[in-house]
Amino acid sequence: MLGAISCQKKEDGPVKKITYKGPTVETSNVLTLISDSARLQIRLKAPLEQTFESGDQIYPNGMNVLFYSKDGTRVDNTLQGKYGKFEKAKNLYTVRGDVQVGNKEKQQKMYTEEMFYDKQKNLVYTDSATFAKVVTPTDSLTGYGLTYNMVTGIYRFHRPTGVFSAQLPSGK
Repeated sequence: MLGAISCQKKEDGPVKKITYKGPTVETSNVLTLISDSARLQIRLKAPLEQTFESGDQIYPNGMNVLFYSKDGTRVDNTLQGKYGKFEKAKNLYTVRGDVQVGNKEKQQKMYTEEMFYDKQKNLVYTDSATFAKVVTPTDSLTGYGLTYNMVTGIYRFHRPTGVFSAQLPSGK
């Protein structure tokens, strides 16, 4: 009679595969320049950039972005915040924490806690429930749900609040 005895513990099933979901690349003191037809369009600075396998990027220590004029010679708009994220599939930036957007030419500053930047549409906007403030040389406007067109420099609130001045047409 023959018998086989094993000292190994019988495995309960297949070993669960562990998938790494963290960043594949981590870069310090990032300076990213984006151009179109050899003209500077965007300059992004961040102390830390984490890039993931999907192409998404996170800026956990904040970001500072300069948007240049069409000819690339002057800064038209600025965007900064304490945290940033770029979603490659949506071509969308999310910026959080003391977010500030500025328009140099119109001397406008926008303040909020969370803002989105759509690269394709050149729009900066907040969620409709997010409070925002716009300061110009003549007014300080507040409201909920801000949309700002970076090309035209025109902004609008979905639900404006606060006090602002209005100019009546002359001759009436």
